[in-house]
Amino acid sequence: MKEHRPRRGSMAFSPRKRAKSIVPRIRAWPEISEAKPLGFAGYKAGMTHVVMVDDRRNSPTYGEEIVIPVTVLETPPLRVAGVRAYARTPYGLKIIGEVWAENLDEHLEKRINLPKKTTNINDIDVDKVDHFRLVTYTQPYKITGVPKKAPDIMEQKVGGGNSAFDYVKEKLGEEIRVFEAFEEGAIIDVTSITKGKGFQGPVKRWGVITLNAKHARSSKHRRVGNLGPWNPHHVRPTVPQAGQMGFHQRTEFNKRIIKMGENGEEITPNGGFVHYGVLRGDYVLVSGSVPGSVKRLVRFRYALRPPSKVFEGVNVIYVSTTSKQGR
Repeated sequence: MKEHRPRRGSMAFSPRKRAKSIVPRIRAWPEISEAKPLGFAGYKAGMTHVVMVDDRRNSPTYGEEIVIPVTVLETPPLRVAGVRAYARTPYGLKIIGEVWAENLDEHLEKRINLPKKTTNINDIDVDKVDHFRLVTYTQPYKITGVPKKAPDIMEQKVGGGNSAFDYVKEKLGEEIRVFEAFEEGAIIDVTSITKGKGFQGPVKRWGVITLNAKHARSSKHRRVGNLGPWNPHHVRPTVPQAGQMGFHQRTEFNKRIIKMGENGEEITPNGGFVHYGVLRGDYVLVSGSVPGSVKRLVRFRYALRPPSKVFEGVNVIYVSTTSKQGR
């Protein structure tokens, strides 16, 4: 009888190599008619749990109190450094206009060379614009949990197409808070860089079964049985081998914003979050876990493919502030 032994590990994310940048890229944006940013960014502080009334209409626990694990993101305001106008061409999106704000933050010079001359935003031909994007950067020096001052730069798409010209003109050089883009109960997609695991073997990296003592030679059993057939005369990329594990960009779909607030101290546990400290500014509680380690940059956008479930509205009763120190 032939044994059924399927391959181990998914090839969907290959090649499994380190991410190019600590700032994750968002390559797809939803279509929203309202003129507002469709994404935001924050820093991961840790996890806790909340007690809320289940508002899922078809849930077995509908109307009852349930416990949900949440990830806490500290979201200091983003500052708009510039505006980019994109036009849709047969060869994809093309930048047809770019305007930078005056009097930019001095910390921004640690990341890029700031333009010496600024153009007028009124020179953009609005009729040719498909949509606008805001060139934003974080302000980690406004929070205490992230030990750096150099900002992270990223683009945020603005909804409304070319009708958002007045909005982006108003926001050029100004700050944007998370409350301007999202509200409690919104369905979002979260993107971040996962924890780095370094160089790992095929057992941990791909989940292959270890060889038993009878088949292993010289006690080497944490490896694959063989690297493939004689023909073709090369090792195929489908063979699970050792290499880099972790520090990959990953996106988790259809998370939900459970709670938002302006004073992070009200949800900070006793003794502060482990390896992070105390939150003092704006914060967002996202349902479930989020890729990445503590202090890592996390980007989120409106969901590309939101679920068909009917949610009636978030009703948080209790947010746990017990110590996360393990004692």
